[in-house]
Amino acid sequence: MPLEIVVPQMGESIVEATVAQWLKKPGEAVKAREALVELETDKVNQVIEADADGVLTQILAEVGATVAVGQAIGVLEAGATAAPAPTSGGASAVASPAPPSAGADATPVAAAMAAANNVPLDGVAGTGPAGKIGKADVEAKIATPKAVAPPVAAPAPAPPSDGGGGGRPIERIPMARKRKTIAANLKHAQNTAAILTTFNEVDMSKVMELRARRKTDFEGRFGVGLGFMSFFTKATIGALKQFPMVNAEIDDARGEIILKKYYDIGIAVGLEDGLVVPIIRDADKLSFAAIEKKIKELAGKAKEGKLGLSDLTGGSFSITNGGTFGSMLSTPILNYPQVGILGMHNIVKRPVVVGDEIVIRPIMYLALSYDHRIIDGSTAVRFLVKIKELIEDPETLLLEG
Repeated sequence: MPLEIVVPQMGESIVEATVAQWLKKPGEAVKAREALVELETDKVNQVIEADADGVLTQILAEVGATVAVGQAIGVLEAGATAAPAPTSGGASAVASPAPPSAGADATPVAAAMAAANNVPLDGVAGTGPAGKIGKADVEAKIATPKAVAPPVAAPAPAPPSDGGGGGRPIERIPMARKRKTIAANLKHAQNTAAILTTFNEVDMSKVMELRARRKTDFEGRFGVGLGFMSFFTKATIGALKQFPMVNAEIDDARGEIILKKYYDIGIAVGLEDGLVVPIIRDADKLSFAAIEKKIKELAGKAKEGKLGLSDLTGGSFSITNGGTFGSMLSTPILNYPQVGILGMHNIVKRPVVVGDEIVIRPIMYLALSYDHRIIDGSTAVRFLVKIKELIEDPETLLLEG
């Protein structure tokens, strides 16, 4: 019995995905719950598993194709035990694009794109089930050069230019969906928020001394290392409680400020294909050990590509640590619609004045980027000073964090 392999619902805000890779080939036998295909969305990757034992008979959407939620992307012959006979020429059975027709159906995204670019749908070849036109089909049509009359005389070749390669070796790499989304989100944040950054420095001496003194016992008791991130998470929460406007967002549609009475802290994790910001929910209710365990869990899921939508959505404030890569100073971009993000950097021994003496201390530069539309400069400065005070006197974190 043929079963359609359908793109599942992956979250309210996700309406389409890209076929990242097929894990089985047409003609291969599969077991129930065995992975068939991996889809890439703008937030997370998701694997579709087989609903029953059988044979993958058709692939309806090739790697790189944009597919919609609910769309059939393959066919599984349930109960089959042998691969189907290959089609003429020895190729496995794969759906071919349907010829264009005036009445061809199209996805809403494809139809909107076609209308915006004055592309008649009857001139687009649909590659979806029953010839349905998808976004990728319209994009391919738009990218197809239009026929023009040949020139009477060919112009002299233009000199090589750096922008076009000019005979020099170049490589064109398609932007992954996640990278496109990251780029769009960051640009949206810059275009929407009035982003400013304020800086300060923090003496890490006491935190480092406390960490060195408690590290072995902490790891033995809780099974996780005592890192700097739990200190900064606690310090951030202490500062957010004193300056609640930094834990807010703007509802532009209603002209209102939304003050969040919870502390869901995003921790940025750098990956090969981009940055993700998983969320530590209700971080104010967690101990140092619980925060460290949650950070370890989320970082592990991020590197294995197993983060779910619930791990990434929401958040009231974010922390990013460029110091792990050696960054001395940076101006982080807001994780919109959040209105504040703390940037940590590397720890360097620097000469500082203590009393009337010059001493060497481990110093970290801190950066707070904030939305100046609702956060005044004085608030931002005092918020960062509060974090500095808590880190330089870490015992107060037990009371104020």
